[in-house]
Amino acid sequence: MIRTVAIQGVKGSFHHIVSQQFFENTVDSIECMTFDRVVDSLIIEECDAAIMALENSIAGSIIPNYALIDKYGLHIVGEHYLDIQHNLMALPNQAISDIKEVYSHPMALLQCKEFFKKHPHIKLVEDKDTAEVARRIQEGQIPEIAAIASVTAAQIFELNILAHSIQTIKQNETRFVIVKRTNSEVAENEINKASIKFEANHKRGSLATILNVLSDCKLNLTKIQSLPIVETPWKYAFFVDVTFENYEDFKKAKSVIDIMGEGFKVLGEYKNAKV
Repeated sequence: MIRTVAIQGVKGSFHHIVSQQFFENTVDSIECMTFDRVVDSLIIEECDAAIMALENSIAGSIIPNYALIDKYGLHIVGEHYLDIQHNLMALPNQAISDIKEVYSHPMALLQCKEFFKKHPHIKLVEDKDTAEVARRIQEGQIPEIAAIASVTAAQIFELNILAHSIQTIKQNETRFVIVKRTNSEVAENEINKASIKFEANHKRGSLATILNVLSDCKLNLTKIQSLPIVETPWKYAFFVDVTFENYEDFKKAKSVIDIMGEGFKVLGEYKNAKV
């Protein structure tokens, strides 16, 4: 049973919210300010699992996290989609006109840039975490500074929400994955999604050949992300998510690609959260 998870950010962050929603039992959170620290916490066995954001419906893939999962041989054992609602918050008894600076995670700032075009007097400053800024404002009782964070963060740190749902695109989801040191414990008959990695040879049709194998084996490609192989210029690794109705179809695809010798690696087998 998972009792402790590492999250990026502090209580009230979106990673913390995922930790409360995903697990059936109550889990304790280890707060980490960077994803490198999240992974370190898992590797040295400070926690049973870790939660990592992988992609956002507005800003796209978080490529460094794919690289971390691959580099340290971690296993994706589950996923969770969270509706991301960004809120502008500050100490009580302040208006937006009083705010001089907003500190937040670069991803949050990117997702809310249209809102701040209407408030050019506010300076935007990149920071490590959304909820941590909210905590800092509360602990230091800092006026004229605002955070972009969740409603949960506003409640925890007793801040006043100046504007709700300020993200540019209102339907804003982030996909989080749960990773462990060991492979999934999900029964084969429940597994209907997998994350894989392979390296395509730098020759005509190599990528298409692999994708045809996935299609021929009745796998549905839901995500593909390329990443340069640093040691080999102009050669790329591909991170792919596939869904399927029958686990045997996925095993068949694995066998075929293994025979092709394309550096095939399974990053995780788990239950599709979108079904």
